[in-house]
This record gives sequence, C-alpha cells and structure tokens, in this order.
Amino acid sequence: MEQWTEVRRRVLTGELSKRAACLEYDISWRTLAKMLEFEEPPGYRQQLPRSKPVLEPYLPIIHEILKSDRQAPKKQRHTATRIFHRLRDEHGYPGGYTSVRTAVKEWKQKTQEVFLPLSHPPGQAQVDFGYAYIDLAGERVQVALFLITLPYSDAFYLQAFPRECTESFQEGHRRAFEFFGGVPTRISYDNSKIAVTKITGSRQRQLTSEFLRLQSHYLYESHFCLVRRPTEKGHVENLVGYGRRNYLVPIPKVNTLSELNAELERRSEQISSAPYGVSQLRKRSFLKRNSLRCSTCHVRRLTHDA
Repeated sequence: MEQWTEVRRRVLTGELSKRAACLEYDISWRTLAKMLEFEEPPGYRQQLPRSKPVLEPYLPIIHEILKSDRQAPKKQRHTATRIFHRLRDEHGYPGGYTSVRTAVKEWKQKTQEVFLPLSHPPGQAQVDFGYAYIDLAGERVQVALFLITLPYSDAFYLQAFPRECTESFQEGHRRAFEFFGGVPTRISYDNSKIAVTKITGSRQRQLTSEFLRLQSHYLYESHFCLVRRPTEKGHVENLVGYGRRNYLVPIPKVNTLSELNAELERRSEQISSAPYGVSQLRKRSFLKRNSLRCSTCHVRRLTHDA
C-alpha cells in the first residue's frame, strides 16, 4: 500500500513520468494504470454488470426523467419514489422499488460534476480585468484594471488602462513580466474576446491572432477556464477586488494615467501588504522560487504605452 500511494503521488503530481515510474518500480503499464485509477488496491472487481432483465427496458425512461429534472426547480425534481410510481402507473413496470432506487443512484453518480481542489504550483499565473473610477485631470472616468497574480507566492501586479482592449492586454503582460523579472510557465484566463474567438469544446478554444502572437513571443502555456467557472482562477478574481478596495479608495485624483500606474506599481511591490497575512520575507522567498523563466531576451515592447 505504501508503494501504491507513493507511485500515485509522484506520477499524479508530475514528479515522475509514467515511463520512469514503470522502470523505477519495475511495474507494467497495466499495473500503473490501475494504481492511477484507484486510491487503494482494488479487491475483486466484477467484469460485467449484473443483468437487469425486468428493469432494463425502463432505464431509458428513468434517464430521460432525470435529464429533464435538470431544467426543473430543485424542490420539484423527481425522487426515486416518484419515478417508481410513474413507471408503475404510466408504463406498467412490474418490478420493485429497490431496483429503481439503485438505477437512479448509479445514474447520478456517473453524471455528477466533480470538483477538484485547486493547487498553485510555482511558475503559474492568473490574469483578469476589472473596472474602477478615478478622477483624471478633474474628470471622473472609468478605467480598466489589468491584474496578474502568481498564486504560489501571492505576488501580483496591477495597472490601469483607458479601456479593456488588445493593446492594454498585451501592454499589461509586458509590464508585468518586466516587473516580475521573468515569464510564467502557464497563465490562466477567462474567455474574453480579446483572446478567444470561438469556444469549440470544454477546454478547446479558437484563439485570436494577436493572442497567439503574444503567446508565441513570450513562449508560455495558456489555460482557459470553463464557461461560468470563475473559481478556476479565484485567486486573481479576489485580488482584483482587493486592489480596488485598498488602492483606489478613496477615489484617486491624478493628472495622468502614468502617475496612477507609478503608484500602483509601487503598491504592488509591497507584497507584505497582500491580503493573506504572509510575512514580507516569506513572500519574497516564495517569489524567488516561483520558477519564472528568465525573460531578458523576451521582454520587449509589443505595443505602444497606454
């Protein structure tokens, strides 16, 4: 069991490749696949599901009822008992309630949404835009806030732009990479039209030419969140609000955006003031271990200053 747990941990965390695990632990591909699939060594496994001659013809009806329930109010969805009654009264089902209850439970287990705990390895970043108001040259205007964060170290970088657009998106990245002194290995985004022209699948995206140009220039991996799943990059979502509440209250009065951005950059450097209560020394230690790729040859201006 100890070896089982060790192999799972090392392979699933990326510490060891599957091929290397087979060689190091002298196990076959089939054994490794079983280790990765099960949290502990499985006992006897039934090869084929038991036949259900009485219930089998009614399973499509049960599944259709459960699928339709997804559109109904939660308090008015079918219970297993109600489905049993409908099968018996409307479709002449001759079987018992227990079989129906088991079928309902199995279907829900197979189709339920699975949530995995988020982890933030070194070298990964998250990007998001937010909005705030400032008094610019005596006039109250709305600005777009570009924020990039390195969750592993809680470091972040905040800048303001006249609007959320391709130019501010690219310039925000350039400034951030200069600020951090390197380029993250992977950056997570939402599905903004600046980067995504079309969602072609759960994780598949058709990307804009300008985003591909940015990615090709800095050579980092991109990751796009599932639709309506902002929690996948909850770290940056929270920090946008944190920056707005702590750096833009009261509403700042400036003559130029450059003046505001200089102050925001100064505040970004004060990583000890980030919201999680980690000491400055520890945060700087984390930042050094963030596994950013050296960007000396890559950090150059892609766009004009906003």
